[in-house]
Amino acid sequence: MPDFRYVGSELELFAPVHTWKSYWSRRIRPFIRGEILEVGAGIGSNTPLLDLGGNERWVCLEPDSQLIARLTENLKQTGRRTYETVCGTLQSLDASRKFDTIIYIDVLEHIEHDREELESAASRLRVGGRLIVLSPAHQWLFTPFDAAIGHFRRYNRPMLRKLSPANMRIEQLTYLDSAGLALSLANLLLLRQSMPTRAQLRFWDRCVVPISQGLDRCFCGLLGKSIIGIWKREGDGLG
Repeated sequence: MPDFRYVGSELELFAPVHTWKSYWSRRIRPFIRGEILEVGAGIGSNTPLLDLGGNERWVCLEPDSQLIARLTENLKQTGRRTYETVCGTLQSLDASRKFDTIIYIDVLEHIEHDREELESAASRLRVGGRLIVLSPAHQWLFTPFDAAIGHFRRYNRPMLRKLSPANMRIEQLTYLDSAGLALSLANLLLLRQSMPTRAQLRFWDRCVVPISQGLDRCFCGLLGKSIIGIWKREGDGLG
């Protein structure tokens, strides 16, 4: 495959946002089981949050060859299990390999042909397997920050519903971080920053995300600046 270079510069910047990562990972972990494929694993900062342990295979797929060494080293330091790190994309992975869970954490929005990507992912799931996506929400919030880190789009519930692969049943389409939605709107209308500062991220992570955790329950997942999509593969005789 051609040498790929990730254009974003936010991986290090967002690595310390512990409250936010803890929040969304708690929402996703109950749906993770069996053999796992994590697409676009980056530098591995999200993997330990999702891994509850076990002996099943966990494959971290990352197309940027410069990130693979860091990914491998970071995961080795967790001591949780032996992760398999693969440099490539879903299309370069052996099509015969099947998984029980395939995860995209802030990755799908970086993929131009997202429908084809999810269809390919679904074909690699065993029957009963799950496809999990976390992405930024609402195209009307698209800012210079999104463009700077290589986003093609942001998602809403109708968009993800239309992307549902055949033989996949939607289990969850829900928004997170309702209080953060106000901050994103302020950036859109007033600041229009291409990258948040570390101080802004600390304020959001320590002050705003805890408020969102309460508000999100009140709003029943109908508001937020991020979205979780979870699909389950139905029986079709092919798994």
